[in-house]
Amino acid sequence: MSDTKITIIGAGFVGMSLAALLSKANNVVVLDVDKTKVRKINAMQSTVDDSDIAEALQSKAIHLSATTNSKEALTNSNYVFIATPTNFNEKNSLLDMSSVEQAIEEALNFSDKQSLIIIKSTVQIGFTKAQCLKYTTERIIFSPEFLREGHALHDNLYPSRLIVGGEKNALTSSFARIMKEAAIDKKFTILFMASNEAESVKLFSNTFLAMRVAFFNELDNFAIEKNMNTGSIIQGVSLDARIGDYYNNPSFGYGGYCLPKDTKQLLSSYNDIPQSLIEATIQSNSKRKAFLLEKIIEMNVKTLGVYRLVMKVGSDNYRESAVLFLIDALQDSDFELIIYEPKMDQDSYKGIPLLKNLEDFISRSDMIVANRLSDELSPVHHKIFSRDLFTRDV
Repeated sequence: MSDTKITIIGAGFVGMSLAALLSKANNVVVLDVDKTKVRKINAMQSTVDDSDIAEALQSKAIHLSATTNSKEALTNSNYVFIATPTNFNEKNSLLDMSSVEQAIEEALNFSDKQSLIIIKSTVQIGFTKAQCLKYTTERIIFSPEFLREGHALHDNLYPSRLIVGGEKNALTSSFARIMKEAAIDKKFTILFMASNEAESVKLFSNTFLAMRVAFFNELDNFAIEKNMNTGSIIQGVSLDARIGDYYNNPSFGYGGYCLPKDTKQLLSSYNDIPQSLIEATIQSNSKRKAFLLEKIIEMNVKTLGVYRLVMKVGSDNYRESAVLFLIDALQDSDFELIIYEPKMDQDSYKGIPLLKNLEDFISRSDMIVANRLSDELSPVHHKIFSRDLFTRDV
């Protein structure tokens, strides 16, 4: 193990994947305000649903601890990764940067004066540069993550690329080196660029993915209304190598941690700059959910079961999940609603019963809506309403 100390602020799926990735060769300390998460990490348990992370934490070769004490976590740290949440504020059309700003201030106060501060949280374009000017330093850089929920460690071990949003120098080059050394597949491209360009890469990447989801969902809308086979059309379209057979599985709409807030943040950054695709992508996602809502209402059944609140298979996240829109919209309907979600501890969600027993859920449901299918639903396929054609997340 090297003498390098790395501090990771934030114990979500980004922070945990980085902790699992870097703690084999370095001394890693995770800083989080949540005492429950800190206890789990110190017991070598993952705070997120990711089998690769859980397995990595069982290795005796890792050097990992967690704390709620900023001074303890940051003192003598060589690299500080910031991976705190930045939720989108609908009122001012901006990301809430308060947790990142606090983390930067603490990192500058407590860490080594030569340490590098790497922002992994999604930020507004121009944020990193503004922080460098505020503190008169070049030690704050932005390096976006491109991780899938449930596969975050895998995506760090086999990265598509590494974007370094800061001037190429000895410090930023050393950061790139430790990331490359930690990866299994070391053939990825490392790009150095200005921080505002790196911030743009993050937002444009996720907006493109959201646009692709919206496109295939609109294709599905058309096929449903024209009584055509959506799967046949998608397969025929996707055999064109320029389009590709991936990220083309219809859904109830995109959601999760990144796509909803990143598309909205990018749109707000345009101001008077001409655009139509980004705004249309956001509108398309809303129209998709409304379209499927109509189809569900037309079923005219007594008890409607909602299979899982989480966004995708292998995830414990249900933030901005498309099914939440359907649940909210159906609460005032004539349906009796029940939900199957074994990942949640409570007995109800917004007054709707939360069932943990699958057989009970199936027997009580006249029809089941499922954003993503599972083998456990196969015996009752005649009861299912889903647009999951290929049984995969993307």
